[in-house]
Amino acid sequence: MNQFDAIVIGSGMSGGWVAKELSEKGLKVLVLERGRELSVEKDYTDMLQPWELPNLDRINEDELKKSYPMQSRSVGYALHETTKHFWVKEDEQPYETPADAPFEWVRGYHSGGKSLLWSRQSYRFGPQDFESNKKDGHGVDWPIRYDDLAPWYDHVERFAGISGNADGIPSLPDGVFQPAFELTLPEKAFAERVAKAFPTRRVIAARVAHLTQPTQEQMDLGRGPCQVRNHCHRGCSFGAYFSSMSATLPAARNTGNMTLISHAIVHSIDYDPKTKRASGVRVIDANTREAKTYTAKIIFLNAGTVASTMIMLNSKSASFPTGIGDSSGVLGKNLMDHFGGAGASGDMPEFDGYYHAGRRPGGIYVANYANITEHDKPYLRGYGFQGGSRRGGWTGNRPGLGQAFKEANRTPGTWNIGISAFGDMLPDPRNTISLHPTKVDKWGLPVAVIDCRLRENELKLMQAASKDALAMLQAAGAVNIRSTEDGDGVTFASLTSPGNKIHEMGTARMGRDPRTSLLNGWCQSHDVPNLFISDGACMPSSAVQNPSLTYMALSARAANHAAELVKTGVL
Repeated sequence: MNQFDAIVIGSGMSGGWVAKELSEKGLKVLVLERGRELSVEKDYTDMLQPWELPNLDRINEDELKKSYPMQSRSVGYALHETTKHFWVKEDEQPYETPADAPFEWVRGYHSGGKSLLWSRQSYRFGPQDFESNKKDGHGVDWPIRYDDLAPWYDHVERFAGISGNADGIPSLPDGVFQPAFELTLPEKAFAERVAKAFPTRRVIAARVAHLTQPTQEQMDLGRGPCQVRNHCHRGCSFGAYFSSMSATLPAARNTGNMTLISHAIVHSIDYDPKTKRASGVRVIDANTREAKTYTAKIIFLNAGTVASTMIMLNSKSASFPTGIGDSSGVLGKNLMDHFGGAGASGDMPEFDGYYHAGRRPGGIYVANYANITEHDKPYLRGYGFQGGSRRGGWTGNRPGLGQAFKEANRTPGTWNIGISAFGDMLPDPRNTISLHPTKVDKWGLPVAVIDCRLRENELKLMQAASKDALAMLQAAGAVNIRSTEDGDGVTFASLTSPGNKIHEMGTARMGRDPRTSLLNGWCQSHDVPNLFISDGACMPSSAVQNPSLTYMALSARAANHAAELVKTGVL
């Protein structure tokens, strides 16, 4: 039987949530995953000891350049010999960008997708983020507001498990939190001194998707508290950080209503002009290349922004010659990602007598204040900062012999603190994803062509962020400060490439008007009512906060709405 109530394309951050919500509503759900199904026992490497890591966990340099040239720029901290199986080999699954506009497309093709690869920073969008497009005229107005999504933020936070504090910042709303990780003394001093020097700015503990006080529901899924080991990029055998592998997929599977098929590469979505509905999903088996079509009452597209856009663009018909649901002509346009290139760090030797235990998964976060609590800026939108403190040493790498060697390597270095900016990228129709007219991959599918460039407002944002980062480090009393203000300051050349922050979004945006958007406020196609897209492609703007929590809330909300439409016979 290839008939289901719902098909979910993708098993990652948003797809896992859709599968859970639909399955728990009693729908029979098929999840299509283009990669293989992972095993915690075989594929997670977080239990390996240092002496068990081949080549000190370093990938051969030639292999790195051949198979991971772009991703190694974005995720070098997590791309190692024991983790490389989580990342797509770019030479085997290529894409193209203009020579002067690189895009760092980070991919993980396996069950759980990029929910196994994220850095787990979890922040709500604030009321202002749902109004920014309407206010400054860039992009289209969000069809929903913060109050529409707030109960769904509650819903996903409670299940996923987010550690954080109630900080009382209106532009960065509080949520349903488990206890936060404590700040180090240098971080506490930084927060206090910045608040004194800049009363309009708030430095808080990072909010991260790690269990610190698991609920019974979370423990029943086999999840446990964070062990504070900082092995997250190897997979977490404790299920302590949120991923669809540890949380939503097991919850969906427990209902008995979910079927997951691996190695299922989606070719396109069929459209029936008589019913004006999506009629099926065409799939290619990654191993055998066998073609198959699955049908369902509703289809959710959650393959990730770039992949979802490619599937829609490849789903052409007489009704939609530029891609399914694209009567507006905006499919593949307005690609966004957060961007960086500004920051500062400095030493705080006054705390060198202080020691702490553990390796927390998060440090500090500086909430966006630009055009929120500080006005009259010569640019639109704003930026937030992520960072934290660390101290060098304890590595065993310092040279020497005998007693001098031992003493050198058991003496830690000085405390250092740093912050790095994440900027709000304006939606711009010139930033696009398209299909190459002639080049195809080894399964015969067109390869992606990504053209995404930072513009004048983005440069102004990072130039301002660079000055602010330096000023905050100075106010904190740091010494030996290293800043992007050094030399000639921030230029276009020093900005991080789009894709670098792994927050790509916006190419199948929601909106109020079907003439300028693909989706309504329920992430539902204006043109094809049984087609939903609730991954990053649906976003009308980027804000500055990490977007994964918003993807989760939008997906849970859309899935519950879709389930109701099915049960009432509308779909």
